[in-house]
Amino acid sequence: MGGAIALGGSVIYALMVTRGNSGDAKVTFRRHFRAEMVKVFITAVLFICALVLFPSAATVWLILGFAVATLAYWFSLLAV
Repeated sequence: MGGAIALGGSVIYALMVTRGNSGDAKVTFRRHFRAEMVKVFITAVLFICALVLFPSAATVWLILGFAVATLAYWFSLLAV
């Protein structure tokens, strides 16, 4: 579930950033900033939903799954 939470936030971010194509740096910066804030909000909401809807889920493993998925994403960016 933690990996799915990481994936969900990243997909929302990607969809928001790639929606428009602007040559203006300020517009692009605002779009990235807004997408990151939405990603943080969506991630928090998904964590809360996971903990409320699945009370038997182990919190440590949920966070660990999220951390592993996020680290895998960042390490893959290093390889590019």
